[in-house]
Amino acid sequence: MNFNTMQKGLVLKSTGSRYKVALLENENLSDVLQNSQNATIVEAFLRGKLRLENIKSTNPVVVGDYVQLILTENGWAIDDILPRKNYIIRKATNQSKLTHIIAANIDLACIIASIAVPATSTGFIDRFLVTAEAYSIPAAIIFNKIDLIEDDENAWNYQIELADIYRSIGYPVYFTSIKKTETIEPIKQLIKNKITLLSGHSGVGKSSLINAIQPHLNLKVGKVSYKHLKGKHTTTYAELLPLDFGGYIIDTPGIKEFGLVNMDKYEISHYFPEMRRYLGQCKFNNCLHLNEPGCKVLEALENNEIAHIRYRSYLSILDDEDFRETLK
Repeated sequence: MNFNTMQKGLVLKSTGSRYKVALLENENLSDVLQNSQNATIVEAFLRGKLRLENIKSTNPVVVGDYVQLILTENGWAIDDILPRKNYIIRKATNQSKLTHIIAANIDLACIIASIAVPATSTGFIDRFLVTAEAYSIPAAIIFNKIDLIEDDENAWNYQIELADIYRSIGYPVYFTSIKKTETIEPIKQLIKNKITLLSGHSGVGKSSLINAIQPHLNLKVGKVSYKHLKGKHTTTYAELLPLDFGGYIIDTPGIKEFGLVNMDKYEISHYFPEMRRYLGQCKFNNCLHLNEPGCKVLEALENNEIAHIRYRSYLSILDDEDFRETLK
């Protein structure tokens, strides 16, 4: 190729200054997904200063971005970021006024949860789902490590209860264990020919689950610290991993907390589907569904049409000090 050759690409991995990019041979995205393992991979760097409009982000180019590349004397350079159809974002870990975009152009976002060690709180699940709703990303929930609670009747019943709640809202829910191969095939069908984000706490078995889905990836698997009941990080950077049956998995570092950003407090209930159905029915237009008279959400809560555990997550988000600081 000649210098100044232009080429579109899909960002597979970012390490801060260098990027692994799959070259797109044509404009047909379905071909890219179905033939993900055959893509030509190049290393690229940022050309000039690329910034995202109106977003104070720690990372201007992210995994899942479609970019315009140009061939220079120093190699491939990212010249521009193509418009994103969506992205999933959270508060940056160590810089409270900045945000961190986890990935872009996602077809499906899966939260990997566990009732076993380390247990995933419903608050964490719900914050993830709220973010997916806010950016119009379809979401699913995968309860992993089910083999560890088979003999614990209380834990198993609690898992079933949660699954019933989320399914009633409209979220697909799956139970998986790497020791039960029959639980893996439904996940493969779920993510086939999609760009799928997998996220969750460290130690929930995400890397092991990906290895079960796609054995040749052979991802490093960490051990859970039973002293602190937490997992160890095994993924350092988010990365798009090709699937031999079509599509990509976005493997992400384990997340301790999911801080919400760029949301108005009056909109939070819109991202709870079971509350959204009562939109416009409350007595007051600016109802926060706390103690206002004529609130249809509170009425539905009293009638058990909204799960109390989900409503507590809603209250927790509104009461979160860090979240309040990011309100528009």
